Amino acid sequence: MSYATLNPPPEIPPRTHYNVPKLLILGLVFHFVYIGTVFDCYFTSPVVHGMQSHSVGHAEAKRLVLIVGDGLRADLLFKEDAFPTVPDAPKVVAPYLKSIAETRGAFGISHTRVPTESRPGHVAVIGTRFSFSQARLCLRFELQVGSKVDFDSVFNQSRHTFSFGSPDILPMFSRGATPGKVKTWCYNEEDEDFTKDATFLDIWVLDRLKELFQNATSNATLDTQLRSDKVVFFLHLLGLDTTGHSYRPHSREYMNNIQVVDSIVRQTESLINEFYDDQDTSFIFTADHGMSVIGNHGDGDPDNTRTPLIAWGRGIRGPLPDSVPSSHDSYSKPWALGHLFRRDVEQADLAALMASLIGIDWPVNLVGVLPDVDPTRPGYLSPELGEESLAQTAFVNAKVILEQYTTKHELKKAHALFYKPFVALEGSDATEPHRFADLATIERLIQAKDWRAARLASAKLIRTSLDGLHYLQTYDRVLIRGIVIFAYIGWAAYTSLYIFRPLDFAETQESSGRVFVHVMAAITLIGFWILFALQRAPFTFYVYIAFPCYFWHQFLLQAIVGLRVSPHVSHWKLLFGACMTLAAVQAMVVGYTHRFIWSIGFVLTGVVWPVSWPSQILKQNFFLAVVWGLVCLSAAVFPVLPVEKQESLPAILLGGCMILVCGVFSARWVLNEAERVKGKQSRQALTALFIIQVTLIVAIMIITASSVRSLQAKQGLPLPNQVLGWIVLEHTLQVLSSVLAFASRGSYHTAFSKFLAYFLGFGPCFVILSISVEGLFYVAYSFVLATGNERAKVYLFQPDDLRTALFFLFFVQVGFFGTGKLLVGDWTVNYILLYHISVIVVVHWDMRNWRASPR
Repeated sequence: MSYATLNPPPEIPPRTHYNVPKLLILGLVFHFVYIGTVFDCYFTSPVVHGMQSHSVGHAEAKRLVLIVGDGLRADLLFKEDAFPTVPDAPKVVAPYLKSIAETRGAFGISHTRVPTESRPGHVAVIGTRFSFSQARLCLRFELQVGSKVDFDSVFNQSRHTFSFGSPDILPMFSRGATPGKVKTWCYNEEDEDFTKDATFLDIWVLDRLKELFQNATSNATLDTQLRSDKVVFFLHLLGLDTTGHSYRPHSREYMNNIQVVDSIVRQTESLINEFYDDQDTSFIFTADHGMSVIGNHGDGDPDNTRTPLIAWGRGIRGPLPDSVPSSHDSYSKPWALGHLFRRDVEQADLAALMASLIGIDWPVNLVGVLPDVDPTRPGYLSPELGEESLAQTAFVNAKVILEQYTTKHELKKAHALFYKPFVALEGSDATEPHRFADLATIERLIQAKDWRAARLASAKLIRTSLDGLHYLQTYDRVLIRGIVIFAYIGWAAYTSLYIFRPLDFAETQESSGRVFVHVMAAITLIGFWILFALQRAPFTFYVYIAFPCYFWHQFLLQAIVGLRVSPHVSHWKLLFGACMTLAAVQAMVVGYTHRFIWSIGFVLTGVVWPVSWPSQILKQNFFLAVVWGLVCLSAAVFPVLPVEKQESLPAILLGGCMILVCGVFSARWVLNEAERVKGKQSRQALTALFIIQVTLIVAIMIITASSVRSLQAKQGLPLPNQVLGWIVLEHTLQVLSSVLAFASRGSYHTAFSKFLAYFLGFGPCFVILSISVEGLFYVAYSFVLATGNERAKVYLFQPDDLRTALFFLFFVQVGFFGTGKLLVGDWTVNYILLYHISVIVVVHWDMRNWRASPR
């Protein structure tokens, strides 16, 4: 007796009102459209226009030199013995920069925000900071695709800016600036070669600066521009980022690149002093982001968010003794700078510092806070006018940020229906807004020469204004989140109709409540459309609201007609199954940030679940249950391995060998079965297919091994390897996997021959794209799926068995993240949970139909 006979499935009428293609197409369109809700909710651009410019009115320096070491970590610059694994490494890698911090400058850590990428990092340093990470992501996306993003910057407010560096960074600031104000010198994109010595890029920047000053000796116009006030020099040194990606930050190559950067800073200061022969230049050295131990950046890893900051020259204070309590922590104690005060800043605070140094109008989109606004801690400035200048500068900082809030407030007030203003700045009654009173208070304190109180009041107004900006930027989130929640729950409810099929069991299609459902759905849809029209909402909002209205309209319309639960189903069992399903789904969500959850899932699936099989089934298939448990336990190892893996050629080749061994041994059994079931012609066709796939795996292993050794020897990637690698990879992916494995004649295939074709077809991809044990995971994961296919033959799933959908969802997630990780923020968790629930319902429906279909 099979297990299926113990729980016979309910009868399903032969004729149905439910169209399968309609559900699939509707689901595809729904999920595609609702990708846009993520951007409308979290990635809307914070840049607004129409603000008034503000300036302190005087300058501390005539010119500013900004040097950015792209991808430089703070600890590897300051720390003594920062490269213990490099033989003969110097105790101090950057002696010139460190001597500046010790003897004549101010230093600290510039804390970046996610995403820790070059474009948003430079925008934060030079133009504006977005007060939350999602807005930076929005800007990153727009800049990545080449969109023109109009935002103000220090460069645009300067009299002249001379910039040198990468073509990926410099055009962002020249494109939207006043024509002719921001001059750029960029090397070719082809020069950014990750297989070559990247210090060439940094030396190129220094050479162009030397040429600029040399040309000024024979060009009167250029000489006049260089000698005017409010001039900015920007040196973008990309070499560290390129070297870190290629060789990782603890390598000798990265150390050598830091030494090159240190030398460039020394030579740049010498060139400036020699050309101008004065002391009217301010210098700032920093980085746009750091770099993780495996040479990556982009996420919120502390190694990515902590970048160095050293400022010196005109208008900048010298080193100060450390404070009590100490400004240092365990991170900076190895720097041997514990006797000096460390002043940390947010990355965008640098734009405020630069604007105050050269006396330009502050960028109107700037929301950074000048470190000297806070009178309780030393900042970076040493102004000629002393405390008065600091109070005036703090007041300008407050007005710039408040101006942005006011502009956004007026825009939202004009368009939003039932608008609720930000109480802290607008007040709760109809009296004059509080922000006017706050500005007047600061002005009175400045007139009374109470500089400290004026700075404290300015700091308070800045904090409140930033809170107001965040309030306005996120004003519509509640509405969008509500629409998304009701839409995904409605989708789950709608797909549940294909499980219960109320119209197929209903005795009549008429009901007294149908008119009410029609009217309420129409009122809801039209009401929201009117609301969106009054608020001038994006057109996408009109589409978003249509989906939940349709889903709930259909669900309620059919539920009141014939929705019922089969009398054979226990309500307690149904409730228990629902609770366990929600627990499993929530565990998968947690698995994105706590990877051991996936390993627990393998243990539960491979060891615990077979114990629940009926004793008769378990006894008859004990060997299969043991194999199933072993392969699940082997796959459970990989999610708990470190995500940040070191490159290992032996592990890569071992993975390739395991793919070959498993494929060859499986092919012998598969070919015998194909000949027995399909005939000799099938065996011959499959043999040719498998030989081609095995040959390509061997070829890609040879190419990969040669490429890795060549790169490790710093010889670059040989041209034959590049050509062969792309040919094999493209051929494997597009021909074998997409054409041969998917489009080969079905008459030749058995179930396992098809599976083996997929396994071998994607094998080369796992070899050439792996850096460590990914190929071994691919083998273990494939064995789990193959064994699971045999297991399904002895344990027949039932239509009401939610484990079907849970298994499907679990294996899909593990396939993606078994050896990697997902960057999960607060915005993704809600969508992941709702997506999981909807997938479970769809797969549950799909298995019900599969079980009911004739075979």
